[in-house]
Parts: sequence; structure tokens; C-alpha cells
Amino acid sequence: MTEQPTVPQAHVEEIDEEPRLPGHETGLDPQPEWQPRYPGSGRLKGKVAIVTGGDSGIGRAVAVLFAREGAKVAIAYLEEDDDARITADAIRQEGSEALLFAGDLGDPARAARLIDAVISKWGRLDVLVNNAGEQHPDKDITDITVEQLQRTFQTNIFSMFYLVQAARPHLQSGAAIINCTSVTMYQGSKELLDYSSTKGAITAFTRSLSENLIGEGIRVNAVAPGPIWTPLNPCGGASPEKLENFGENTPMGRPGQPNEVAPAFLFLACDDSSYMSGQVLHPNGGTIVNG
Repeated sequence: MTEQPTVPQAHVEEIDEEPRLPGHETGLDPQPEWQPRYPGSGRLKGKVAIVTGGDSGIGRAVAVLFAREGAKVAIAYLEEDDDARITADAIRQEGSEALLFAGDLGDPARAARLIDAVISKWGRLDVLVNNAGEQHPDKDITDITVEQLQRTFQTNIFSMFYLVQAARPHLQSGAAIINCTSVTMYQGSKELLDYSSTKGAITAFTRSLSENLIGEGIRVNAVAPGPIWTPLNPCGGASPEKLENFGENTPMGRPGQPNEVAPAFLFLACDDSSYMSGQVLHPNGGTIVNG
């Protein structure tokens, strides 16, 4: 048996498994519904938040909802500048301030620069939303390359460690961290072996980090969305067969919209959830899971 070497670099650059990823939201038909559905009530007034993967999809919906609730929001994203500008404009239209930060957060130095940029601009950090992620469908485990495996873990879970490590000196009592896991962590996914494995790691990270930080008054929770209509799947993150009936296997019989998920992040970011830490919310179309 030939031994497969590990990737020698601490950071792996983008791979070309799915060259259309992360994908432009402007190209989707129909367009995802990300606009906040209700008036704001000041639940994040005076707060500063970071939303990774904030240029489109769930991240955009969360960022704009946070702005409506009074937060200043930094949007971190990989490279989709056009989508990021749309999100930043929407934040400003809510009467708040936006900061755009492009780059690969799987690079620990880049993650640290994001935190430095936010502190330099606003002098504080109250809410960290770890939402950025990538996925690469493969029907057979032997099709997952070493580079893809490290890349998926690097983006989906290593980046969370890097960001929390950099943010930790700036997080005070009352701060909140919200991580994005997935229904695939609970159900599994036969075509997303590496992706669903990272989501299991994120759930364990959430629970463990909660235990680590709760004594400092910092709450850590997670959201586990089901199939949501964002660029992630139609731009290469799902096989054509899966995409054809995307979301129809949920009890509600349809995919969710980003603005149906964002309120779960808002709840965990604000004082409405002041007695919750180490927990996971499940906006997944009615799928019953344990945990």
C-alpha cells in the first residue's frame, strides 16, 4: 500500500476542485431572500460584530440584520468583491457602519489582521460570527485529495481557532461567539464526508469553548442550518443530482432562505439568550435531530 503524504504547508491555497466556488450571489436565479423581515429594536445597539463569509448567503443576512439592530459590522470574505459591496451598502442603508476585509481566514496571519483591523477602526469587539465555509462534493472517499481535505478543515474549523485566538484579548464579559455548524453534523452526508466532519468538529469546538470561556462571561453557541438557498451549493458545492431537488427532502419540502436563519444568530448574539451557552439552534425545515 502506497503511503499518502500529508500536506507539508501550514496553509493550503485555494484548490480548483470546484472552480466556481465561492460563487456570486448576483448570479443566482431565483435570488436568495436576505433582507431583514422585521423592524429593529436596538438589541445590538453600540456593539461591534464580525461576520465571516459575510458577503453573501447566510452571512449577508446576518450582517444586515445585525446592522438593523444597531451593530457596526465587519464583513470578512474570500474574494467576491461585488457581493461584499452590496452587503456593505445594505449595512449603511440601515444607518450603521461597515468594514470590508477580503482574504483567506484559514491563514492564521490573515485572521489576526482581521481582528487588528476591527480593533483599529472601532476599538472593541462584542460579537464574533464564524460563518465562512467551503464544501466539495465527492461520491467516493478515495476521490478526496490531501489538498482538499486540509483545505476544507482549514477553512471550516482551523479558521475559527485562529480568529478566536486573535480575538480573545479583546473579548470582554458579555461578548458572544456564534459558530455555524450544519444539519450534516447530525445526519451525515454521503457526498460531503470532509465537510460534514468539519461540522462535527465545529459542534465539539462550540461546546468545549463554551466551557472554557463561560467563567469569563463570554457565551459560545452555534447554529446548524439545514439546506439554505445560498451560492454555496449551486456554484459547485453540491452535485447536479442533489441540486435538482435541493431542500425537498426536509419536512417542509423546500430549502430555507438566509433571512429565515439570520434571526437565530441574532438571538444568540444579544441578551435575549443571556442564559444560553454551549447550545445549538436548528433552523432546518423541521428535521428532528438530537442535540
